[in-house]
Amino acid sequence: MPRAATDSTSEPMLVEDWDQLTFRVNREAYRSPEIFERELDAIWQQTWLYLGHETEVPNPNDFKSRSLGGRPLIFCRDSEGQVRAWLNSCPHRGTILCRENEGSSRRFQCFYHAWTFNNDGTVAAIPDVEAYEDFESLSQSMMLRSVPRLEIHEGYVFVSFNPDVPPLLEHLGDAADYMTMIEQQHACGVTTLPGVQQYSVRGNWKLGVENAMDGYHFAPTHNTFVGYLRETGFAVTDEGQYAYNLGNGHSLLVLTGHGGRISMVWEPRFGEDERIRTEEHRAEMVERLGEKRAHYVADESHILFVFPNLLLFDIEGLSIRQLEPVAADHTKVRAWQLVPREEDPAARALRMKTVVSFVGPGGLATPDDIEAYEAVQRGIDATAHERRAELDFSDMSRGMGDEVKGVQGRSIDEGAMRGFWREWAAVVGGDDYVKITGERPAEFLEGRDVR
Repeated sequence: MPRAATDSTSEPMLVEDWDQLTFRVNREAYRSPEIFERELDAIWQQTWLYLGHETEVPNPNDFKSRSLGGRPLIFCRDSEGQVRAWLNSCPHRGTILCRENEGSSRRFQCFYHAWTFNNDGTVAAIPDVEAYEDFESLSQSMMLRSVPRLEIHEGYVFVSFNPDVPPLLEHLGDAADYMTMIEQQHACGVTTLPGVQQYSVRGNWKLGVENAMDGYHFAPTHNTFVGYLRETGFAVTDEGQYAYNLGNGHSLLVLTGHGGRISMVWEPRFGEDERIRTEEHRAEMVERLGEKRAHYVADESHILFVFPNLLLFDIEGLSIRQLEPVAADHTKVRAWQLVPREEDPAARALRMKTVVSFVGPGGLATPDDIEAYEAVQRGIDATAHERRAELDFSDMSRGMGDEVKGVQGRSIDEGAMRGFWREWAAVVGGDDYVKITGERPAEFLEGRDVR
């Protein structure tokens, strides 16, 4: 079992030395139950969280049940078509109200005492209502409890348990436009496919963020996939690939040499028919979006992280990944596939075959990644309670020299991870969590004009 050091929350979690160009992360940040509880309060109860995509509940009365930050929720579209998020707890005595993962229903009935609620939150029925002196007042006070805030951007539904959280677009900042790019890929828009891939990882949720923002691991960890690409005629390269910090903890990897994308960037394994479809679609995008915008939307693969729980993998196909922390050493992951609302059946079949072969839970990438960050979680216990305290740190210094020079960071450096960790420390621990030696550059990786 992982062991937490005594009073771990009082130690610096990040040590930046700009004289030596080193960036170290205290491994207690991955192990400590105390820090995990602090995260739940400072991050998951305070900021915007990705709940789901509105196309998961396409029709009135559709619903899903899932948890965010350990809090059970009902994600639904009410009978009038409005997207809602309710606390999945009966206002009467607190019982889980909706015990099904998904379905379609105008009402939710508690199995314990049969209190029944409409999907707009109002009380539909209470047994033996005559026992209450003022049913009207009771029904008003016993409506379903909504999350304090819910906003939608390009179909992505976010909620916050903090009523005073800034507007969603302010939180998203530059990340918002990269989400818009996904919607702009097809004139018909995109939709999630029915079904969700769910798996559990024996590792800290932040390791999932690191893994996604770490282009450095691609070739050594996924060497089977790299070999497969080369055998099919695709020239794998790390050249011309960059990382961007987008503010508020969000980050982006721009990848151009790790594989093609269905309907966007052709490669030999996709076949001749797909080459023709890609050329036709690329021409349509130029006409619709203009050459510059079409270039950024079509010609680059992106991995976008939206702090703290959303990962968008626009590589090969389109995959949404949601992180749900369970404990300091346990994370649940949910994943969905985004596809064009209208698509040639042959292209759809190729898309699904390609997506599951790499980023699917049984593909050539995801099992490698899970093993990597479970191995980190196991390995960092070796230095827990180490008397030589300086050994209980993980290094993320790669590319710091370029930051000092003002050179744009590469995807195979660790600048995107450093941006995430700085935001994490600022939110969870403030100045007490960071020790800085030397002069930190005024600006780190910058965004770019993609409009």
